[in-house]
Amino acid sequence: MLFRSAVRREIEERFTIGLDAAARGDWDGARAEFERIIVLRPPEPQGSTAHYDLALAYANLHRNDDAARELRTAVALDPGFLAAMANLVSVDLMRGDLREAHAIADRYLTLAPESARGLYSRGIVAMQTGDYATARDDFGKLLHHNPAYAIAHYDLALAEERLGRYAAAERELRSALALAPTYARARFALGVVLLREGEHAEARSAFARATVDAAGDPALANIAAAMRDSIKN
Repeated sequence: MLFRSAVRREIEERFTIGLDAAARGDWDGARAEFERIIVLRPPEPQGSTAHYDLALAYANLHRNDDAARELRTAVALDPGFLAAMANLVSVDLMRGDLREAHAIADRYLTLAPESARGLYSRGIVAMQTGDYATARDDFGKLLHHNPAYAIAHYDLALAEERLGRYAAAERELRSALALAPTYARARFALGVVLLREGEHAEARSAFARATVDAAGDPALANIAAAMRDSIKN
C-alpha cells in the first residue's frame, strides 16, 4: 500500500516537472521525466497521457520515429485520443509514412466527422498522395464551417488547380487574399492560375505583388520575380 502510494506520488511529481520543462522548451528534460513515468506503468488516463507527452518531446527533439511509436501507444491505450491521432498524422507526414497518416486521419474523422483539424489533416494527406478530389471535399467541408480560414482556401485552391478547375481555384485564392492580403504564397498561386487562364497582365501584377509580400522568403520572392519578368507587357 505504501509502495503504491509512493509510486503515485512520484508519477504526479514527474508530470509536474515534465510539463514545466516542456513549457520552458527544455525538451530533453521533459523527455527524461516522461520516460521515467512510463517505466512506472501508470494507469489510464495517465498512461496514454505520458506516452503522448513523451511523443511531443521526441518530436521537438526531431526523433520522429520515436514520436510516432509513442503516439501509436497512446492511441492503443485510449482509442478516442483525438489529439494523439492528429499529432500522429503530422509526424507521419514528416516521416513520409503516408499510408499510416491516411489511415489515422480516416479514423479521426470517423470519431469526429466535423472536426476542422481532422478534415485539414486528411486533406493535406490526400494532397500529398495525389487524391485531389478527397482533398477538395475535405477542405470544402472545413470551409463550410470555418469560412475565415485563409490557409484552407489556399489549399482548396491547389486541389482545384490540380483538378483543372481554374475558375474555382481563382475564386478560392481571391478569398484567401481577401482574408490575408499579404499571403505571398496565395498571391503567387493566383499568378499561376491567371497564367493558365490566359490573363497575362493580371498574372504579371500578381507575381509583382508576390515579390514584395515574400520579402521574408527569398526563394519565393526570387521565383516570383522570375515569373513576373518572363511575362511580356
